[in-house]
Amino acid sequence: MSRLKKQHLEKSGLELARECARIALDTKAEDLVILEVRGLTSFSDYFVIMSGRSTRHVQGLAEAIGEELSAKRISSNNCEGLKEGLWVLIDYNDVIVHIFYKETRDFYDLDGLWHDAPRIAPDAAAAEQKRATGRRSKKQ
Repeated sequence: MSRLKKQHLEKSGLELARECARIALDTKAEDLVILEVRGLTSFSDYFVIMSGRSTRHVQGLAEAIGEELSAKRISSNNCEGLKEGLWVLIDYNDVIVHIFYKETRDFYDLDGLWHDAPRIAPDAAAAEQKRATGRRSKKQ
């Protein structure tokens, strides 16, 4: 069995969640959010939730995340729903990735179910871009 590469050995749950988010955004995920559920649940620290435009896009997002993390020797404990492509769940212990087909996401409303969980920007650049967009909107 291959060992985890040294540079990924000390990755925190947040770093792994942001890495999943980066891969997903590179693969054109929509409506991506990271929720910190630590303290709200005992089985995970972060949820990464996103939508795909079609079942094939959902499958592609899951495959991209799985392949890129696998190349870094980070493997999931479980992956469910890949065949159907409506809701794929990938379990990385501290991070659970939820990839939804758009209508399925609306139906299950995990964002609303975990509304108490703090939302975390996928990375500092995304947070800065959001702040800049907000400033431009207020000036107009």
